[in-house]
Amino acid sequence: MLKDSISNPTLEATITHHEQDTAFQALLLKAYRMMCLARNMAEKYEANRPICKYVHSTSSGHEAIQIAAGLLLKPWDYVSPYYRDDSMMLAMGFSPYTLMLQLLAKGEDAFSAGRSYYCHPSSNQPGKPMIPHQSSATGMQVIPTTGMAQGIQYLESVGLMDTPESPVVLCSLGDGSVTEGEVSEAFQFAVLKGLPVIYLVQDNEWGISVSSGEARAMDAFEYAAGFKGLERIRVDGSDFEASYHAMESAMLYVRTERKPVLVHATTPLLGHHTSGVRKEWYRSTEDLSKHQVRDPLPRLKQLLEPAVALKIEEEAKQRIDAEFEAACNSPEPDITTVADHVFAPMPITEESGERVPANGSKVVMVDAALHAIEEIMHAYPEAILFGQDVGRRLGGVFREAATLAEKFGDHRVYNTAIQEAYIIGSTAGLSAVGVKPIVEVQFADYIYPGFNQLVSEISKSCYLTAGKFPIQTLIRVPIGAYGGGGPYHSGSVESTLLSIKGIKIAYPSNAADLKGLMKAAFLDPNPVVMLEHKGLYWSKVPGTLEAMTIEPAADYILPLGKGRIVLEGEGMCIITYGMGVYWAKAAAASYPGKVEIIDLRTLYPLDEELIFATVRKHGKCLVLTEEQLNNSFAESLAGRISLACFRSLDAPVMTMGAMDLPAVPLNMALEKEMLPNAEKVGIKIEELLRY
Repeated sequence: MLKDSISNPTLEATITHHEQDTAFQALLLKAYRMMCLARNMAEKYEANRPICKYVHSTSSGHEAIQIAAGLLLKPWDYVSPYYRDDSMMLAMGFSPYTLMLQLLAKGEDAFSAGRSYYCHPSSNQPGKPMIPHQSSATGMQVIPTTGMAQGIQYLESVGLMDTPESPVVLCSLGDGSVTEGEVSEAFQFAVLKGLPVIYLVQDNEWGISVSSGEARAMDAFEYAAGFKGLERIRVDGSDFEASYHAMESAMLYVRTERKPVLVHATTPLLGHHTSGVRKEWYRSTEDLSKHQVRDPLPRLKQLLEPAVALKIEEEAKQRIDAEFEAACNSPEPDITTVADHVFAPMPITEESGERVPANGSKVVMVDAALHAIEEIMHAYPEAILFGQDVGRRLGGVFREAATLAEKFGDHRVYNTAIQEAYIIGSTAGLSAVGVKPIVEVQFADYIYPGFNQLVSEISKSCYLTAGKFPIQTLIRVPIGAYGGGGPYHSGSVESTLLSIKGIKIAYPSNAADLKGLMKAAFLDPNPVVMLEHKGLYWSKVPGTLEAMTIEPAADYILPLGKGRIVLEGEGMCIITYGMGVYWAKAAAASYPGKVEIIDLRTLYPLDEELIFATVRKHGKCLVLTEEQLNNSFAESLAGRISLACFRSLDAPVMTMGAMDLPAVPLNMALEKEMLPNAEKVGIKIEELLRY
């Protein structure tokens, strides 16, 4: 074993050969069968390019390390293959036919129902390792996969993990992706927390047409030395015996020590980057020849009896021919299913519990949120909370997590580094293993580093896995401007978030709604972003005292997608949310009985039934937002109202928002000039009523 070399991160592993006993000879035969299947698959796809029309990559040259890894994984392990790992998939027990159905985007594709590329698997099949959603965004899988290891560590610590032996998480990636910044975030978190994860880096010296010399100052093995606590192994990934021994050692280390390790496997690239990017376009004859010499297939064949090897080769070809023909004849997807599985079914559809309990007392919004999280964590031991500064010392920069670490422990409530990508993306992996994460981005202005994960991983998971892996995550985001917060602490981001399909967005305006929506968001199996206006947290802004409400009981739940009439009237309506509710109510006070106000409470799903019914009733409508107006959610909603309610309108649907400036200025007079307020809303009300 490699125990001594693994425990010394500066020492390259020395691979020794297994004794050539009967059991290992059987293993070599099994590996050669899989290698022949994989190579025949690649050749079959290349010979049938018009049929295999969707872009794909194959494992040609990478088979040895992939098969070694796949054979060693257990059914209770977790793995994130990447787009070239079809040999690993075979070794884990998936048939060529199963892989081909995804290659051809067939309706019976068990991974994605014809929605995603070849070798982008997702599987929760019994008897095989768990494979959550796999995206094509290079390196983006490393954070969610590390999140799986984070979740396993937590579940083990509280006695919620029940497996025959300690599970490992395997993250497969190409060396070209190691230069991604988000990969370093994952490495940093893994070594900081000591997570049970193996990073298998397959290095073929090419990133499409970019050579290793152009792309990096060091390889992954050398780079990993900078992460103190990340053990390392270097191995010839074209040598099956060496690869098996290296992966066996890595898995033993992680299963016993519960710490991360990086395996750097050098491999040749024998095929094309993808079917659409041909190797002859950018690689020299000399380079191709250099890689061909390291072909793992003849290297393994040398260890077998020639007659046995020949028989395996013939059987592999026959099997691939038969399964490819069957896959070609498999039915196409039913086009009526195209909109299925955008979200998992929402369990909370009706308001329930006591919103205004007898003898209840008023609370500010920030305390309602704090109490909601506390009640959730008492009821659900699988719930955890983490983010920047939410831990024991501070409890959040707005004190929105105050006392939680003291009550639930540092293993359930803790700080992270300034890593918005990791904070958001890790929730995909946590959710996959059964942890229920609540995370916080400190200010809305800083959510953008997490957008890669929100778009590439979280929003697409349910849809691209045909409903197998919805991501249950609650992402809290303080938002909005007041009192000179300045250009990087005052922004509104809802329109940008709403452009992402596959996530839900709540935006409550008072304590009761915040607490009820927080409960519903936590129980929703889908990703929910909770936008919490920091100007309403303590009702310190003049005119926002009504954001303080009687605190609902612990059983109160408010479903997403239900708006509320907060002021009744006849004449016109204002559709708004967040701080806009208070601007609208203050302005409407000058027009008693003439203005009806709708608080949306949730921006997606949106209560269109209430909106359209209210607009049709009045015929005049103002959509009010704090965001910059041009190309905003408010303008989009105004367009939808105009289309749906055209015959009932007595005036154009008007909109009002902040001035179209790149940021909220620091000076409070300039801030006031930029933002809407009650006086400005009153002018719009007057205009609409007179229309």
